[in-house]
Amino acid sequence: MSIKPRQIAVSGLQVQVLHKGIKNLHLGVYPPHGRVRVAAPLRVSDDAVRLAVIGKLGWIKRQRAGFEAQPRQSAREMVSGESHYFLGRRYRLRVIEHNGAAGVKLRNNSTLELRVRPKTAAGQRNRILHQWYRQRLKELIPPLIEKWQAVLGVRVAEWGVKKMKTRWGTCNIEARRIWVNLELAKKPVQCLEYIVVHELAHLIARHHDDRFVVLMNQHLPQWRVQRAALNAAPLAHSSWNY
Repeated sequence: MSIKPRQIAVSGLQVQVLHKGIKNLHLGVYPPHGRVRVAAPLRVSDDAVRLAVIGKLGWIKRQRAGFEAQPRQSAREMVSGESHYFLGRRYRLRVIEHNGAAGVKLRNNSTLELRVRPKTAAGQRNRILHQWYRQRLKELIPPLIEKWQAVLGVRVAEWGVKKMKTRWGTCNIEARRIWVNLELAKKPVQCLEYIVVHELAHLIARHHDDRFVVLMNQHLPQWRVQRAALNAAPLAHSSWNY
């Protein structure tokens, strides 16, 4: 059971509060702009939430400062010379106009080659690149799912890749379905693995509670390192968070 999230003000901060059927209060600060969110047990009052936030103000300010210092890409124009990312590595875009089929290839570990028809608009160039990202993720994800289903002793009924504006991944526990954010194609593969494990773990532990943390610590001891790497990677012009 959960109650619709709402906003409360604490020492000048806007804090999103969500009351849920959990045992302990959890406070998080999320990129890209330091959104503050509290998940609290149903019995915990707003005054108790305010006290918890006030007690963590120093930590919250440090987290937000770190996000503000995080590098961000400018809007992509999809022209030669731009920087684009794949699996955590930066590539220089090289656009080649020709009368053949559109496509994307990596060249010499430094160049991302985009072949398009003459006068192809920037939006269509971007869609071609995103389709290539989608295909690469669809190649990378299945072995990760198979590996971690065996480790965790769970099975998913369905998985997919899609663009999401507020999550790196999601898990529908009832449908046993997970989604992975398309943007993860740009991040190191270890970050992709962390998200896959994170979402599969929710089939065992629904909430980000102590049970969930114990599970992650047991099976992926470096998960906090991967989470930090994910948050530290350059943000796209349209930012994502988790």
